[in-house]
Formats: sequence, C-alpha cells, structure tokens
Amino acid sequence: MDKSEKPILQIVRPVLASRKSNSDFFDTGVLTVTQNAAFARPVDVSTVEANGRTYAVPKRPTVVIIVDGFDPAYLEHGIANGTLPTMASFKERGFMGIADCSMPSTTNTNNTSIVTGVPPVVHGINGNYYLDAETGKEIMITDAKRLRCGTVLGALSRAGVKTAVVTAKDKLLKVLAYEMEGINFSSEYANKATMQENGIDNVEKLVGRPTPDQYSADLSLFVFDAGVKLLAPEADAYHQSVDRCVATLIGLGATVAITADHGMSDKSAPDGTPNVVYLEDELNARFGAGSVRVICPIADPFVRHHGALGSFVRVHLRKPGDIPAMMEFTRTLPGIELVLDKQQVCKQFDLPVDREGDFAVFSNRSTVVGARREDHNLSQLAGHRLRSHGGLGEQKVPFLLSRPLSAEYRKRAADGPLHNYDIFDFALNGVT
Repeated sequence: MDKSEKPILQIVRPVLASRKSNSDFFDTGVLTVTQNAAFARPVDVSTVEANGRTYAVPKRPTVVIIVDGFDPAYLEHGIANGTLPTMASFKERGFMGIADCSMPSTTNTNNTSIVTGVPPVVHGINGNYYLDAETGKEIMITDAKRLRCGTVLGALSRAGVKTAVVTAKDKLLKVLAYEMEGINFSSEYANKATMQENGIDNVEKLVGRPTPDQYSADLSLFVFDAGVKLLAPEADAYHQSVDRCVATLIGLGATVAITADHGMSDKSAPDGTPNVVYLEDELNARFGAGSVRVICPIADPFVRHHGALGSFVRVHLRKPGDIPAMMEFTRTLPGIELVLDKQQVCKQFDLPVDREGDFAVFSNRSTVVGARREDHNLSQLAGHRLRSHGGLGEQKVPFLLSRPLSAEYRKRAADGPLHNYDIFDFALNGVT
C-alpha cells in the first residue's frame, strides 16, 4: 500500500491483553473507517444497505474495537483503578452503555453478528464448532462457508470506502473479510501476508517487529499498532496500553466505538476445582450408551483458558429417544440454569432452526457444561482457575462510543434493547 494512502475502513482483531495469569486471555477487533481523497474509486453514495439495515458512508475516520471476553466487570475495574482513562472519558464526552451479545456467547457467533449487523438467525453462524446433520461430522468453523449473508464491511468497500481487516487470530479472517475489497490479515500470520492474498505485504516491517506468539498479549498489541500505522503511516510510537492506543486513534481524528463479543466468568469452586457437568456422560449413563452426542460450540483451536468447556451446549440424539425426559433429567443436574427444546431456543435467542440440536442446555455463571470427560483436556490450565463463557452469565458487554449520540440514538439506547451488533449502526449513523 502506498503510505500516502490511509485506509478508509480497517478491522483489527488482536489478542488484547493477558491479565494475572496465562489462562485469562482476551482477543480484540478493531475496525477503522477513514474518508479522504485516496479512494480506490470515488464514493458516489451517502449510504449503503446491508442485511436490511442502512449505514451512512463515514465522513471521518471511524474505529470499532471488538474486545473478546471484555466483561463489563473488567471495564468497571479499569475505570476505578485509573488504567482506562480514555474509555472512562467516554461517559462524559461520548456514550457508555451495556448491550446484549448474541447467544451462545461465543467468539464466532458474535464477531459475525457484529460484522453483519444481524443475529444468528440471519447470518447462520451459531457457534465455533458444530455437528453437520447431513454427514454426522463434527466441524470447526474456520471459513465463511456457513455464512448466509453479506457484511457491513463488504457493502462499504463495494461503495468505494477503502477497507482493511486485521485480526489477531486467523480463525475469523475469512468471515470478517467476506466479500470485502481491501487489506485483510491476522497478526498470527502477519509474516505470511501477501499482496495477492491479503492486499498487503511486509507487515512485520510496517509494525516494526516480528510476528508474535499466538498466546502472547503482544498478538493484540501488534494488531493495534498495525491499525495505528495503517491509519497514520508516519506514527512511530508503539503503545503498550490499549487505552493509550484508543487515545491515539481519537487524536488522529477517529470516532472510536468499543464493544465485545461476550463477557467472561470464573467457572471454578473456591478451591480452584473447575465446576463441570459432563452432560454426554450423564445422559448416556441414564438413557443408554450412545443415546446422545453433546456438542460444545465454544470449542476452537485456542482452548488454553477454557478447555473447550463453556456454559452452552447442544444435545443431538443419535437414536430415537424421549427428548422431554432427557430435558427434565438435565434440569436436575447441578449448575444447570436453562434447558430449551429446538424451537424454544431458536425463538428466544434468534437462532437458525435448521442448525440447532434437539435441545439446548445453559449452565449458570459459575458452571461449565462439557460432553464426555475424555473430550476435555484441562491440563493446559496449569493450575490456573477455569474462566469461560457461552451462557447467559456472559451475555452483557460494554457498548462505548467516543463521540456524543444524536437525540434519536440516545433515545434508542435508553429504550433498548441494545445489542453488540448495533455498534456499526451507532458508530456510522448515531454520533454527532
């Protein structure tokens, strides 16, 4: 990319930070939208349509940051101890609220909801991992094959808004950059980016250091630094703090919006033992071996902090069985909060019915649900407490904007409900 050209739209999704232990990691996504004279082609429209919603073409740089696992408690703690002064300033100078994420509260589901502006019933991505009903195979989602609609980014890029997507972990890149014209790469594979595949090369040179380890905090900061340099190529400072990076982006003239894909909860007993219900073992012991297969949609290639254990699972019958009896039995297990059949869970949480199990199970905020004990390796916790997500306890997420809202959007936020997938709408249409 010519350094005289600032990207118009940029998404960045890095590993944001590591807290007190290596079992507690965050991911982050940043979207930057800029308008200047360096368009690949003229922008001759004022709005674009994406999945039934209308978005204004940005008149100024706009940055949407998606922080994976950014529970509201982390925001409150950071404001209280003074480590997030820039975000704290949004309360007076912009907007600070709480939104609901899509269910299940997993990474793929919510990053897709945010980038499409719609719930899973429309976009089709209802987890990180699923059972293919036609083939019986269990599949990890690493591409956009199951995506059923376009994205806000794709629509803006086709309108001539220059775009870039940068993600910490490569697993979501094909969804985030689906049908989008522009730069796209992950910091995980920054050293492999090419002009032909990613619209950019020499990323390590741009950022000024080598590709970080996939489990390091620097994976996120690498992406933030790439975001700043793509927006302002002359900037030399490497910001160790995400909050300072946000301040820098605002200083470059950007509107900054911040939300999360899901919250995060401690899932361990006081002595540090994980609170786990191995539901497939329980159901097969009660109703017969091979009766069910339990799918954990939280499962992904990065399981160090949660061991593929979350607070939402799908139960698929492997042979004819008494579903109501299975559901009633499941409700008696410790830590189980909610059990719904296919139709109920899809209606209540806007999920695609053709991709749902026979029934769905939610555990409470302090408990996780697994399949078989043998499916979950917790050794990588290395003595740290199990922290995870997926259920209703992790549904609340921050919803922040650096600029004030218009009267119309203030009323919408007050009246609710507010969802994390409304962030593009508010960032592009709702700020003054």
